Amino acid sequence: MRKIPVHSIKPGTKLARGIYCSDGRLLLAEGTALSKSYIRKLTDMGIYHIYVEDEISRGIDIQDVISGRTRIQARTLIKKVMEDISSGDRIDVSAVNNVVESIMDELIDNRNIMLNIEDIKTIDDYTFSHSVNVCTLSMVTGLELGYNKVQLKKLGVGALLHDIGKMRVSRDIINKPDLLSEEEYEEIKKHTIYGHEILKENPDITYTSRFVALAHHERYDGSGYPLALKGKDTHEFVKIVSVVDVYDALTSDRVYKNRMERHEAIEYIMSMTGRYFDHRVVEAFVKNIPAYPPGSIVLLSTGEKAIVTASNKNFPTRPVVRVVKDSRGNSYDRYREIDLKDVNNITIKVVCDEI
Repeated sequence: MRKIPVHSIKPGTKLARGIYCSDGRLLLAEGTALSKSYIRKLTDMGIYHIYVEDEISRGIDIQDVISGRTRIQARTLIKKVMEDISSGDRIDVSAVNNVVESIMDELIDNRNIMLNIEDIKTIDDYTFSHSVNVCTLSMVTGLELGYNKVQLKKLGVGALLHDIGKMRVSRDIINKPDLLSEEEYEEIKKHTIYGHEILKENPDITYTSRFVALAHHERYDGSGYPLALKGKDTHEFVKIVSVVDVYDALTSDRVYKNRMERHEAIEYIMSMTGRYFDHRVVEAFVKNIPAYPPGSIVLLSTGEKAIVTASNKNFPTRPVVRVVKDSRGNSYDRYREIDLKDVNNITIKVVCDEI
């Protein structure tokens, strides 16, 4: 299995993982042969990448750290929570706690799996998918920092609901495909305050979880908003979610920008350590993120093209690769696999969309 851009799909390509909408309905089932009309539909929906199974990716297992069922349940829940807020209803805190506990239990069971967040987002459900990803990534980071279940649950609730205040910001601003005006930017910044106000109306949500919604755009050097707090003045939950929120945004396709590759986003996060982000949190975060996840197409320093088959947990930039093309672009009759952690003279130069 591998992930490929929609624009490079050829008719007849088979879908290796089903695509679901934000309310849990199946849009296209695993194994569907994609026709031209299906490909157009994917483009219209704002889906930029899909999973396919082909000869070069045969046997590659792209494992998500949480099950598809749990991910769909969480995404459906966050959509309902936001709809409830829009209609003036209170948050179903019990349902939120149950979903966070399900994610937490699966993360604990899958502690040895490198963190593969492999969610297919559409334009319309970006906010819901982003919230689930931030929750998952934050709790993995908490686990790395030694959090117990009580701490993880509070962190997870805050992370899942961190963007809840966007429900009180105009949809036109949230979905604007162009650069925001100064006035629009000031309005969208208020989502942190709105989110805190919404969560205060739900007394079963802890103060630390509410504080995540208020402060997740604060920065370590005090340059963030809305309170310009410095690192020593913010809770560690906030420091975690601020890193994860930026990472997931950078690695997601949006109407107004293309996603960064994972290794580029990791390099950015690390370069901002001590300025925007806390060093201890960044260290824990990047330890679980593969720079080159399984299914990635990479160009090697030899000029050959390869597909990543597995990650090395203690060597995130040195995965196992399957070499499939020579330096002139010719396919090998027999593929060979190289564990890059065991060789010193071969490096990854760049991630490619096409093989």
